[in-house]
Amino acid sequence: MTSSDVFISRAFLRYWRATAVSGLGTYVTLFALQALVVLTLHGSAADVGWLNAARLLPYLVLGLVVGAIVDGRRRLPLLVRTDLVQAALLWTIPLMWWLDLLSLPALMLIVIAYGTASVVNGAATMSFLPRLLEAQHLQPGHARIDGADAVSSTAGPALGGLLVSAIGAPLAVLLDSLTYLYSALTLRRIDVDEPPPRTGVTARGLVGEVVDGVRWAYGGSGLSTLALATHAWFVGHAIVGVVLAPYALRTLDLTALQFGLVGAAGGVGAVIGATVTTWVGRRLGTGRTIIFCHAVTTVAVIAMALAGQQASAGRTLAVLMVGQGLYGLAMGMSNSHEMSYRQLITPDELQARTNTTLRSLNRAVVVLVAPLAGVLADGWGIRPVLWLAAVIFAAVAAGLGATSFRHVRAPT
Repeated sequence: MTSSDVFISRAFLRYWRATAVSGLGTYVTLFALQALVVLTLHGSAADVGWLNAARLLPYLVLGLVVGAIVDGRRRLPLLVRTDLVQAALLWTIPLMWWLDLLSLPALMLIVIAYGTASVVNGAATMSFLPRLLEAQHLQPGHARIDGADAVSSTAGPALGGLLVSAIGAPLAVLLDSLTYLYSALTLRRIDVDEPPPRTGVTARGLVGEVVDGVRWAYGGSGLSTLALATHAWFVGHAIVGVVLAPYALRTLDLTALQFGLVGAAGGVGAVIGATVTTWVGRRLGTGRTIIFCHAVTTVAVIAMALAGQQASAGRTLAVLMVGQGLYGLAMGMSNSHEMSYRQLITPDELQARTNTTLRSLNRAVVVLVAPLAGVLADGWGIRPVLWLAAVIFAAVAAGLGATSFRHVRAPT
């Protein structure tokens, strides 16, 4: 089996379809939730920051424990159950809007519950793929999943913009609910052998397992340099995630449909990135590919900041789309290398703990930074905060480039 034959596995095909469809709905929802805060609830950049923080808060509170729990259970049943839970929770948003009960605090509570299910789902998802693919196929497999995600990130914002314009943000969330149902039904058909769940785990034993995961992630595994750089990257990413919607919809006065096109441009970039990432990685190596992607991200945010200085509305939209396209390109290229490198050097019994520990701390950065970014954007202005994000991304690229990580090549 060659890396081009990844899709021969029927189980992987079903996994890929499930993640692709639910990913499309997720991008629609992420767009619709921000539009809902800004347009339906008339919120500010700070309100968008609080919403983003609420969505990721469960990673900060539960992430380390969830990883240890998932490592002791079969991962496929968890994927199915959490898909169903997320579908049900998303239904409550249009229901509360229809009952005239939807407010920012109520929306945040729903999003916190949704985020809790997402923590479990994410831990199971990241640790399940190594059970479907052999080690040498992990990076190409991740690249193909990223390609589907990139297509979703292209179509999702555009579809979200169209749906928000046509039926409003609350009802647009319904699409994501249906995609989670599809994902659950598709995943149920996967036939894979998984180890039996562990029994007799005590609270003290669970704490010990959590500590083992943290020690592996930041100790002798060799993951710490990339982990710390990624935490810093998420500072800049949190800033961009908070200010982009109010920047486009208010500062630049774009319509919801135009903002959807901006998001779609990011998806196009991600498609291109996911398509060429394996080729680039073979030539540059894992470390240099990731460093190059962070440099591209820096250029992308600079372009976004410059969009507001254009002479015409058409040029403003075009420059913002270029910036978002480069942002997507960098993410589409880097993710498969980061994920496969982490999974290849991590034992199966530590997969969920390692992945969830790092992912939780990344999301914890967003929880802490997102509200602050919103406050700074309201106080300083959005454009200066975008320049701050560009400086952070540049520092991450330069910092990684100054270490031995630039010589890293993923084991095969």
